[in-house]
Amino acid sequence: MAGSAPRPLRADARRNRDKILAAAVRVFAEDGLDAHLERIAKEAGVGSATLYRSFPTREALIEEVYRNEVAQLCDAVPGLLAAKPPYEALCAWTRLFLDYVTTKFGMADALRAVAAAGGNPYGHSRDMIQAAITALMDACAATGTIRTDISPTDMGAALEGIALTSASPERRQQAERLLGLTLDGLKARS
Repeated sequence: MAGSAPRPLRADARRNRDKILAAAVRVFAEDGLDAHLERIAKEAGVGSATLYRSFPTREALIEEVYRNEVAQLCDAVPGLLAAKPPYEALCAWTRLFLDYVTTKFGMADALRAVAAAGGNPYGHSRDMIQAAITALMDACAATGTIRTDISPTDMGAALEGIALTSASPERRQQAERLLGLTLDGLKARS
C-alpha cells in the first residue's frame, strides 16, 4: 500500500537497533572514520547481518546515530523541566549539550564524509536544538530567572561557539568555564 507508514519494529528488533546505536556512538567517537562496522556489531552483541538489516550502509548508520543523539538531547527537556526549577533545568541541559558535542567530536570526520557524499545527517537537528533551548529559556523567563533581552537564537550561537572552540574531551574544563560564564551572564539582575 503506497504511502502507508512503516510497520513498528518488534521489541527484540528495537532492542537490537538501540544496542547497535549505543555501540556505534562509542566506536565512532573513539575511531572516527576508521571505525569498523564489525566491531560495532560485536560491541552491540549482535551479528553483522542484524546490523546490516537495520542499517544497510555505513552512511545510514552514521546518520541515524547522529539523529538519535539529537533526539535524546532534545527529548530530555520536558523531564528536566518537570524535575527541576527552570534555571536549574537549563543549566543541566546545557551540560548534556556539552556531553553530546564532546561525543560527536570523534564522529566529526564521519559526519563530514556522509555530508560530502550527498547525505544530510544534520537534517532538522538545528531546529530541534533551537526548540529545546527556546522551551528552556521560555520557562526561565516566565519565572524571572533570566534576562529577556537575550534570545534563544543568541543562546544557541553561544553554545555553538563553546562547542566549536572547546568540544574536544581534553578541553572539557575550558568548555565548562565558558558555559558557566554564559549562564551567569544570562541570569536576571536585580
